[in-house]
Amino acid sequence: MQESDFAEVLASVRRFVRERVVPLEPEIEETDAIPAALRADAAEMGLFGFAIPELYGGLGLSMSEEVRLVYELGYTTPSFRSMFGTNNGIAGHVLLEGATEEQKKTWLPKVASGEWTASFALTEAGAGSDPAGLATVARRDGDGWVINGSKRFITNAPLADVFMVFARTDPDAPPGRGISTFMVEKGTPGVSVGPRDHKMGQAGAWTADVYLDDARVPASALIGGEGGVGRGYATAMRCLAHGRIHIAALCVGMCQRLVDESVGYAATREQGGAVIGTYQLVQGLIADSATDLYAARALVTDVAAKFDDGSDRRIGPSCAKYFASEAVGRIADRAVQIHGGSGYIRGVPVERFYRDARLFRIYEGTSQIQQIVIARGLLAQAGAS
Repeated sequence: MQESDFAEVLASVRRFVRERVVPLEPEIEETDAIPAALRADAAEMGLFGFAIPELYGGLGLSMSEEVRLVYELGYTTPSFRSMFGTNNGIAGHVLLEGATEEQKKTWLPKVASGEWTASFALTEAGAGSDPAGLATVARRDGDGWVINGSKRFITNAPLADVFMVFARTDPDAPPGRGISTFMVEKGTPGVSVGPRDHKMGQAGAWTADVYLDDARVPASALIGGEGGVGRGYATAMRCLAHGRIHIAALCVGMCQRLVDESVGYAATREQGGAVIGTYQLVQGLIADSATDLYAARALVTDVAAKFDDGSDRRIGPSCAKYFASEAVGRIADRAVQIHGGSGYIRGVPVERFYRDARLFRIYEGTSQIQQIVIARGLLAQAGAS
């Protein structure tokens, strides 16, 4: 995309987020739902497919462009971005990374337009941060496959039209192998979705369990065709690398909002006959948060550029996700502290963001998983076995 065209998209999204979505944050928190009008407007703006190539109906943003867009999306409740995040991220990228060309041409336009909401069905009760341990199985049956198992904490599951289901197709293969991916449509006999989870934060972003009980899918549902058998784990890892940069950028957007809320409050709230921003200890909290914000944004921007040129698609994404998700937690904590008692009251934005931010250190791989990926990657580069 030409820089002038992208600048126009960026400005449009920035206005939409700040003028339309931010004022609706209390309603989204109260109702635990994104208004239908926001969903329709997001689809019309192309937000369901900004990371999908133009060939398949998307905007075709590079990773560097994507993070700049997500900085804007992260300025408001994360549930807004979550509504279309899986289409652009881990679910849509399953097709981009693993599907045949025919499958891409058939399915991706529906994902990019928002006609389909796609879910990434990898996590299980016994296989979270380590997806190699998943227990869902798929066995050949005639000209199709039969899938049995259950998935946990699946984003957008109650709304999903399709699920990208990871299942073990070779029980004798090593843990990280023998896994394949299937595109399973809503309404497939044997597929059911549990009740919505009641979460600490991120109201409006729905997650639920997905159950597959002798769910039969045709051979065409195997992502990558016969060549995709056993390639699911590798596909998942590539999808997660992209997703980790995306989440890191989302954290940067929330960092910016929290810094703005902190500075705005400190500049107007009076205590002891002066605005609290004149007190050096409060200034120290603001300075630490601003530094975390600058560092996170610089890191994510750099990692995105290296992802685009192919020089680092493993260690960098984990570093970005690890640092940015931890940074937004620190900034959220300082924001509550700056607000004092007001920061502990429901209805105050920083209280809500404090709860929302906690999830970022868990999904797309916990902070501890990122530490392992980073350290093992560096040790492997040094020749350690």
